[in-house]
Amino acid sequence: MAENAGTAAPEAAQAPQIKMNVLTQYVRDMSFENILAQKGVQGDVKPDVQVQVNLDAKKRNVENQYESAIKLKVTSKAQGSDETLFLLEIDYVGIFQIEGVPDEQLHPFLLIECPRMTFPFLRRVVSDITRDGGFPPLNLENIDFVALYRNELMRRQATAGEKKLDA
Repeated sequence: MAENAGTAAPEAAQAPQIKMNVLTQYVRDMSFENILAQKGVQGDVKPDVQVQVNLDAKKRNVENQYESAIKLKVTSKAQGSDETLFLLEIDYVGIFQIEGVPDEQLHPFLLIECPRMTFPFLRRVVSDITRDGGFPPLNLENIDFVALYRNELMRRQATAGEKKLDA
């Protein structure tokens, strides 16, 4: 038994030690349009909420620092009609210090793990904005960042395949 324990320790020591710190997070850009109030729509309106999510990441000028952004577009329309109640666009950014992530894994790390860390804070901001705008607080559902990342990869591959066919 002692031999097995001795061989496992060097393997564990070779695994990269990943370090990630959230240095800061902030709203880079935000727009909230309360169209319901502008038009003066009356009566009991039931909202139908649509959420579009885009992710972006980039290296900063400081070593091992990266920026990861979640961009949301939330459109609320009255059920059964095309009347928009409100429109919210927000660009929420996290600045991260990341070490020990292999280069080939950095892209998915920045677009999956980093947004996973900042999403609960973005959710609270969206809830506050919608409440302060005169609507019930919007509590966003969890976002599957892995599925979002995979869908984007498939979309890019399909686009690249179409370009090859056109050539």
